Amino acid sequence: MTAAATAQLRPYPASPPGPIDSIAATIAREDRDSLRLRFELVGNLRQVAVPSRRAARMADGLWAHTCCEAFIGIPGSPAYREFNFSPSGEWAIYDFDDYRIRRHDECAVPAPRISVTHEAGRLILEASIDAKAVTHGSPLQFGLTTVVEALDGTLSYWALRHPGARPDFHLRDAFTLTLP
Repeated sequence: MTAAATAQLRPYPASPPGPIDSIAATIAREDRDSLRLRFELVGNLRQVAVPSRRAARMADGLWAHTCCEAFIGIPGSPAYREFNFSPSGEWAIYDFDDYRIRRHDECAVPAPRISVTHEAGRLILEASIDAKAVTHGSPLQFGLTTVVEALDGTLSYWALRHPGARPDFHLRDAFTLTLP
């Protein structure tokens, strides 16, 4: 590993209390070929709606349920790429030219590799992203986020920073983690 950064995600301030007590996120540049992200959710996982394991594939709408996400951009550029990683093994990758202006051409990059570990009171999701899937440039700015769905359907939104009047992971002011 040549570079790594770890941070605690924070729940959106107006979110009701939920089953998760803390979420730690780590991103590491393993080598020139990949990035590894690690999300560690700690709390009462029996009260979290964790999607069942499925075949690894691209799927839309993952953010509507328990899902870990990474937003990656380059300082000075409004463009960014969004990655969604579901505990089901499904994933999504979206390109944006600017704030919520989605590029509709196909995002032809290698699929991430996702692994999930369940331990007592802990869910660990790790995703490996091929370097070809990362926006080119250095340094890279990251917004690391997680949506947690409780069994009653209540969603809580976790991020490095919540700069908006409502949960909005696309705000560039939320991309607060830099990796050289």
